[in-house]
Amino acid sequence: MFESLEIIVLAAGKGSRMHSHLPKVLHKIGGKTLLQHVLKEAETLNPKRIHVVYGFGGDAVREATPGDYHWVRQEELLGTGHAVMQALPGCDADSGVLILVSDIPLIRAETMKRLLDAVPEHGVGVLTSVVDNPEGLGRIIRASDGSITGIVEEKDCSATERQINEINTGVIAADVNTLNVLLKQVRNSNAQQEYYLTDIIGLAVKDKFGVAGFQAEDPMECGGINNKIQLACAERYYQKRLLEGYMAAGLIVADPARADIRGKLTFGQNTFLDVNVIIEGDVILGNDVVVGAGSVLKDCCIKDGSVISPYTIIEGSVIGEGATLGPFARFRPGCELMENVHVGNFVEVKKSKLGKGTKSGHLSYLGDSDIGENVNIGAGTITCNYDGANKWQTKIGNDVFVGSDTQLVAPVTVGDGVTIGAGTTVTKNIPDNNLVITRAPLRMIPGWKRPAKIKKK
Repeated sequence: MFESLEIIVLAAGKGSRMHSHLPKVLHKIGGKTLLQHVLKEAETLNPKRIHVVYGFGGDAVREATPGDYHWVRQEELLGTGHAVMQALPGCDADSGVLILVSDIPLIRAETMKRLLDAVPEHGVGVLTSVVDNPEGLGRIIRASDGSITGIVEEKDCSATERQINEINTGVIAADVNTLNVLLKQVRNSNAQQEYYLTDIIGLAVKDKFGVAGFQAEDPMECGGINNKIQLACAERYYQKRLLEGYMAAGLIVADPARADIRGKLTFGQNTFLDVNVIIEGDVILGNDVVVGAGSVLKDCCIKDGSVISPYTIIEGSVIGEGATLGPFARFRPGCELMENVHVGNFVEVKKSKLGKGTKSGHLSYLGDSDIGENVNIGAGTITCNYDGANKWQTKIGNDVFVGSDTQLVAPVTVGDGVTIGAGTTVTKNIPDNNLVITRAPLRMIPGWKRPAKIKKK
């Protein structure tokens, strides 16, 4: 390990095989960009500086990547060697340098450390990987004694070299002086007419610099992302690795191949995720929480013993202990549910507080509401919170019974103990313990005959 470490991350490429207007480094795995994954792991090595070489996508890459980094613009995309040459002047002369590429986003810090430990004094270390299908990748060339003699890009490979399945990952380490000496000798006399960083390996051998290769234990962590197929494969590998870690810590997952974590998940004991659950942002699950199939949780807290039935969406909300929600319920940002609340199928709740023991079984909309304890909300109830220009609040006290097909036209307050008959439209404040009903009187017309369809001549 170098006494002083700086890291250069190469993130300038367009990624034409992605067939996207988006720079390759801004495509996402697990809710974070490829570049963010690399930077997060790099930061765990506590480097003196992290230099990010960017080019295609320009300001969009910087804007999407918060953090304290030294940004270096590669004005002309003339290859990886040229990119490193743009960043080297910003490195201290006594530093060691680890060069990372942003299209291998799942590399682990432990692998980086082991490569750094393998770098010979005043030499070069290169991270390699053995893969089943090396198509499109640079091959590691070794002498008969096993020492590395060079790296050949596939477009420049001979027929024999194409059969090699040990590949270059693009991750290289050396001290600043060694990199400067070698990069000055790199030429662009190749099929791409680019300055390849990988050429420094052959040059190092020629100039008698030490070259050490460290082979990654898991080829998947060093898999490059060059197209949408590889992006999807990396997503599944990332999810498997992440969920296996969660399961080792006690989370129960029905099928780790059918769950997606796109943020940070904190969980208690005996908590269960069914298939096709999606976690986004910062999600906290208590003990004995059940999350049903197809549910989406984003930036929310669900407390102990709550059961989330399938296909429920919860965003920006706090759910109290013992709640039963869904199926097919939706909680938009700003909801707070107390203990033992029940919200059933096809109920939408937005920016509302529901008191302890309150129930809304089905087919209702509760928006901008403050609802007390032990309230029953009948099917088809709507809090009419929007007048076309402004949002208004509905306040409902404790122990209120709201009959089916009720409309509460906000702003309106309903006192404690009120009973609202089915089919009522509430437009005025209601004092405690009243029965309210606006239903029209029932009429019966004996012998009524329905209109008959007029036959066409």
